[in-house]
Amino acid sequence: MYASLGMSPAVYRYGEDILADLRPRFEAVDAVAEYNQAKVLAAMQKNRVSAACFAATTGYGYDDMGRDTLEKVYADVFHTEAALVRPQITCGTHALALALSANLLPGDELLSPVGAPYDTLEEVIGIRPSPCSLREYGVGYRQVDLLPDGTFDYDGIRQAINGHTKLVTIQRSKGYATRPTFSVAQIGELIAFIKSVKPGLNVMVDNCYGEFVEMLEPSDVGADMTVGSLIKNPGGGLAPIGGYIVGRAECVSRCAFRLSAPGLGQEVGANLGLLPALYQGLFLAPTVVAGALKGAIFAANVYEKLGFKVVPDGREARHDIIQAVELGSPEAMSAFCHGIQAAAPVDSYVMPEPWAMPGYDAEVIMAAGAFVQGSSIELSADGPIRPPYAVYFQGGLTWYHAKLGILLSLQKLVEKGLARLP
Repeated sequence: MYASLGMSPAVYRYGEDILADLRPRFEAVDAVAEYNQAKVLAAMQKNRVSAACFAATTGYGYDDMGRDTLEKVYADVFHTEAALVRPQITCGTHALALALSANLLPGDELLSPVGAPYDTLEEVIGIRPSPCSLREYGVGYRQVDLLPDGTFDYDGIRQAINGHTKLVTIQRSKGYATRPTFSVAQIGELIAFIKSVKPGLNVMVDNCYGEFVEMLEPSDVGADMTVGSLIKNPGGGLAPIGGYIVGRAECVSRCAFRLSAPGLGQEVGANLGLLPALYQGLFLAPTVVAGALKGAIFAANVYEKLGFKVVPDGREARHDIIQAVELGSPEAMSAFCHGIQAAAPVDSYVMPEPWAMPGYDAEVIMAAGAFVQGSSIELSADGPIRPPYAVYFQGGLTWYHAKLGILLSLQKLVEKGLARLP
């Protein structure tokens, strides 16, 4: 069957040799998935999810029981006071922009203690000028870069926190960088330090790509807001759109007022018939994330043993589903992405090409033949065409699909003479 999909026997055998050593790692991934599956199930049972929760609403969406129950389920899954889970939140960047703009006022300052934010947030903040950025509304910004070894610069963070600092944003995943992703434990230590310097300071964590990778979430270790996208991990591949914000009731309430209008908040927002996908996607998310994690671990080992730099490496503990592979050239990035696209169930015949994607300062190549456009819990790979020419692989609704995608990416590199099997 793999041969019929374009894979040579040599690439297949190489993959099987790699896989033989990964069984214990995969068992550990399954143990985390089992815990998180029970956690999601318990939250659904506690809140008495019923078939009535799946009814569609339109218009204002007043008294939408299914929508309100889903938000209670999310609050219990993440152990928070409140949650805002809406299809009206269009993507992860929208969710983050919403949380920031709702909880920062003119004269306040936003601090990033983990270096530069993800590319699309640069315009939200105003690092790159944009209409309606935080900077345009009088919100300042300061960042403290990580130390050369990728750890937090605690002295620099202490000096950066001042009387205007109102909110701290922590990006859990690496984004388009080759730094390590932070564990929940590391995030907890950083939050504790920040609050020791200035008690009462709000901390928001960008949790994109990290949900259900560990048994704990940033909301379990002191985050005032934890934010993410439903077309990544928590949507389980079924959510067609949406984002979530969980955390302290005061912070989440402000987000709801910003999303709709002052005085309306969470009372409005029809579900438009999307709730069955949002509920079922959340239910499936722990096992879908486990499959994606296995794919990331497999990818790291496949490419590391061929001499490519991978972040994280093949042995490190995992804290998100993203695997970075430094390929060294635009040609190798393209070949990798062509292999991922060739493994897709949708648009497998398409050849990805770099393009000027909105929100980025370099051309981006993106492979994603997904059922939900842009869904990065589905098999996908992307990266900006700039040194060190790293591609970022993530997703796979099943482990077997992730495995196929990685091996076909290697097949394309081998065919073009850009990688050589041992």
